[in-house]
Amino acid sequence: MTAPAVTLFLCGDVMLGRGVDQVLPHPGDPALREGYIRDARAYVELAEAAHGPVSWPVAPAWPWGDALAVLDRARPDVRVVNLETSVTADGTFAAGKEVHYRMHPGNLPCLTAVRPDVCALANNHVLDFGRPGLEETLDALAGAGLRAAGAGRDADEAWRPAVVDLGDRRVVLVAFGTESSGIPPGWAATGDRPGVAFLPAPTYEAAAAVTDRIRAVRRPGDVVVASVHWGSNWGYGVPRDHVRFAHALVDGGVDIVHGHSSHHPRPLERYRGGLVLYGCGDLVDDYEGITGYEHYRDDLRPLYLVTAEPGSGRPPGVRIVPMQARRMRLRHASRADAEWLRATLDRVSRGFGVRVALDAAGGLVVDSR
Repeated sequence: MTAPAVTLFLCGDVMLGRGVDQVLPHPGDPALREGYIRDARAYVELAEAAHGPVSWPVAPAWPWGDALAVLDRARPDVRVVNLETSVTADGTFAAGKEVHYRMHPGNLPCLTAVRPDVCALANNHVLDFGRPGLEETLDALAGAGLRAAGAGRDADEAWRPAVVDLGDRRVVLVAFGTESSGIPPGWAATGDRPGVAFLPAPTYEAAAAVTDRIRAVRRPGDVVVASVHWGSNWGYGVPRDHVRFAHALVDGGVDIVHGHSSHHPRPLERYRGGLVLYGCGDLVDDYEGITGYEHYRDDLRPLYLVTAEPGSGRPPGVRIVPMQARRMRLRHASRADAEWLRATLDRVSRGFGVRVALDAAGGLVVDSR
């Protein structure tokens, strides 16, 4: 029997630290320890040099821009973001890393503006200010009534699936990350140590361990999401072990593999009854004005609306709304830019049996070949 359809808003990295934190009403300490930039306000200046002034401080909802109206119209049942930022006022930088992200807790209204149902935390920046910073992050999210998945005060909490109960339906999400995304192995949560849900490598055995955790809480009619932080920042290629791992997750009962880490979108695949997003790209960050990878068009920010019909045997449907970062705010991408993104995703996804088309409203729609 087919359960009622569920629509999810999914996106890639939401990085509210550094320059984004500085333009918000309660900026934290701007000090950085990067090789070339030592003050987070310099990232705001790069964005302003590229596209014009930002009258900061801005309202908390400013970075989301037109995306909020898109979501209000789409009315997704569940909203999921990969929060790649610690929410802390702590000043102790994690050793062994050059790039650190933190958002001052006073700026949490920026995150709540998008009304996330689940914040995936298993990524390579959530412990940028150590375990005290992670614990402050967990406390801040809980205090705002936000669910977290993928990090916790011990391994049980980090690996515990987040369950969003919609009354007649549920969404079950487990979040985890791999070393290939830059997560230090020492960040792994243990029986008595806070950290992230960490997998050294995407193997069949690791996929089985993930699906075993899901089966322990899954009910008939649930939509199951595996949110995984993996892979490099740039490039469209998908390693074979990622493909095998994603397929093993779907074979084990996952409906949607929600991949992220790359700063631009990677291929999509419909595998059996499941959907694999190998990389969702960034949605909110302070990369505007940074040069060196312009050919990937990381200024284009895809917003994914995924509709699953549990029990139908059909893979979830996908519509992508192309957004663009300008003046540290999301706006609708032009028709020409939406077409560029369509053509790129269509080209890189063909090997996975997927075609991408442009609809009359300027959105991207995904179909199997």
